[in-house]
Amino acid sequence: MDREELADWLRLGLTPGVGNTTARRLLTAFGLPDQVFVATAHSLEQLVGARVTAALQSEPAELPALLDLTWQWLQASPQQHRVLTLGDPAYPQSLLHMEDPPLLLYAMGAPESWTADGISTSMARSVAIVGSRNPTPQGAINAREFSRALAQQGLTIVSGLALGVDGAAHEGALEGAAPGQLATIAVVGTGLDRVYPRQHRDLAHRIAQRGVLLSEYPLGTPPISANFPRRNRVIAGLSCGTLVVEAALKSGSLITARLAAEQGKEVFAIPGSIHSTQARGCHALIRQGAKLVESAQDVLEELLPDTHADDPAKGTSGLDTPESDGENDVLQALGFLPMGLDALLARTGLDTATLQVRLMELELQGKLVRMPGGLFQRIIRA
Repeated sequence: MDREELADWLRLGLTPGVGNTTARRLLTAFGLPDQVFVATAHSLEQLVGARVTAALQSEPAELPALLDLTWQWLQASPQQHRVLTLGDPAYPQSLLHMEDPPLLLYAMGAPESWTADGISTSMARSVAIVGSRNPTPQGAINAREFSRALAQQGLTIVSGLALGVDGAAHEGALEGAAPGQLATIAVVGTGLDRVYPRQHRDLAHRIAQRGVLLSEYPLGTPPISANFPRRNRVIAGLSCGTLVVEAALKSGSLITARLAAEQGKEVFAIPGSIHSTQARGCHALIRQGAKLVESAQDVLEELLPDTHADDPAKGTSGLDTPESDGENDVLQALGFLPMGLDALLARTGLDTATLQVRLMELELQGKLVRMPGGLFQRIIRA
């Protein structure tokens, strides 16, 4: 894409009153953006009305600055930085089936990600993993280990780079993906020249080396709350299925799951405790028809029915976790729900000093964690 063509696409996206749907209507009628801008006022008004026609015939004031910024970004790393338009062969074809596909996608990723078919070849083998920004310790582990297991089977993991489940899913994908595999796609709600949240700066850098970061928002776009729910439709659109790890009833993850279902795609949910607010969203999805999953194999059976690999995430079901006798007594008493010290003392019959020692040993071994409020929770790892 040369600078003049880029300017036309940016101008179309910046024009007041021209959203993705209107832009597609104009492109269908006139062809590429340069043809839109030379069309007669009469022909434009027949399609978009007088107000939008007037806007199309004047250049947005912010265009020169955005064009300079975007062009410099592209030239700074031509192997890693791309702007994908609706007509670009590398534009993910699965997004074209959405009602509101982005007019432009800013992409940053490893050079080997850009095959002749763009990243679309990986979309047929992709799954979104989403969930709470404040997961339980077990929820974060589940996200990472499910992601790792699915990546080991060749699936690309799609998520939103948020704190919590999203970050754990990206980490698991990077751990599980084979060399040369498109490990993970992060769909963000800011311009790609910014990383949000800041804590994920290193993670974003590693994703750019072995995966792709995508945004529909122009460079320089700061974190704006309204942008994050909108980017969820892209997460759902890029994936052939969506797994919700943990979610409260008002979680944005449920938006992603709903959009995936509306697009006719599989929705999966991991169940949790009936007492956990972070499990209620998943339970609601299951009641609505989402597939209850206890292991990565449950997801693979739906998305890759010919896969018969042993399930690397089997341990996440909480079964068959051998412990020494002393450890087993405490862990059996603890079960799989957060519990306080007094309740554990009553269940185990141990004195306080002995129980504290065993709890510390289990914590050091990574078999339980201390939670706010003086609670302990058991951790199951694959």
